[in-house]
Amino acid sequence: MTLGLVCDKCDALSPLGAITCADCGTSLGITREVSRTGSGPAPTSSSASPAHALRRCPACATEVPDGHRFCGNCGTQVDRPEPAAVLPSLGKEKSKGPKTQYFGVMQAPGRAKLILIKGEGLDGVSYVLSATEHLAGRLEGAILFPDDPLLSPRHANFFYREGHLHVRDESSRNGVFVRIAEPKRLPSGGVFSIGEQLLRVEACPAVSGPVCGPDGTYFYGSPRKPSKLQLIQMLAGGEPGLIIRGSGDMIAIGREGNDLNFPEDPFISGRHAQVQAVETQAGIRFQLTDLGSKNGTFLKVDKETALKHGDYVFIGRQLLRVEIT
Repeated sequence: MTLGLVCDKCDALSPLGAITCADCGTSLGITREVSRTGSGPAPTSSSASPAHALRRCPACATEVPDGHRFCGNCGTQVDRPEPAAVLPSLGKEKSKGPKTQYFGVMQAPGRAKLILIKGEGLDGVSYVLSATEHLAGRLEGAILFPDDPLLSPRHANFFYREGHLHVRDESSRNGVFVRIAEPKRLPSGGVFSIGEQLLRVEACPAVSGPVCGPDGTYFYGSPRKPSKLQLIQMLAGGEPGLIIRGSGDMIAIGREGNDLNFPEDPFISGRHAQVQAVETQAGIRFQLTDLGSKNGTFLKVDKETALKHGDYVFIGRQLLRVEIT
């Protein structure tokens, strides 16, 4: 078997001890010989071809001509690419681009939608208010509830004014109600709703003394106490039901333990709301306050009112929640 050195460039076989390839003249990378048989000293590095730059073997520090893949002394590969710099971790996962969103009806910033509330407070159908005006009713408009007999054909209008959402009663028979989030003032004759009860507040006339009949006999009855306000229950069909006068300037309403109780109404809290008479320069006004009830207290809108995010609106038997982006 012939022994020799293989040229890295052309794979030609050169005799042992050769410094350059006999065929192409490329340096064989021999700077000193490590003889396995104990032969003489190896040639010095000055014998290498000056046409090739030199670099050192990472294992034995022997000078290796540029372009050679292996060290001629120890055989270590010297042309391995340097490892890429490791960037600092940005987290457990690589940063991802924006997610693709599902296509649907576009809701412009500042615009609102109405969410129909079903039983147990669950969300139902959504109505996006993307136009200027949005009529709601039993027969007219884009928001229709044809099976609700308490809605007028043209009941309410949800519209924008100066970038803010409002609701207007379109002269409906039963009105538009908005849930109060804080105490609200209302005049004598103001109407509000709690649970299944519709109530009207009125100022009480001054108490006059009893008047005797023509024969001088007085009519017997319960004693009349001075009061500033009274609440009238409005029954289905419009007739008055219970009438209660406050013993002072306030009437508390609830299911039990109040001035006015509705023990059989499952939608009324134990202590639900109160109405208080307030003296003003214009006369007596009334303040309606919700007492943290579960289902809320709803005040009938006088013509129109502004709405904000999270408001609840009752029209007919339909409860709607306002959401504004």
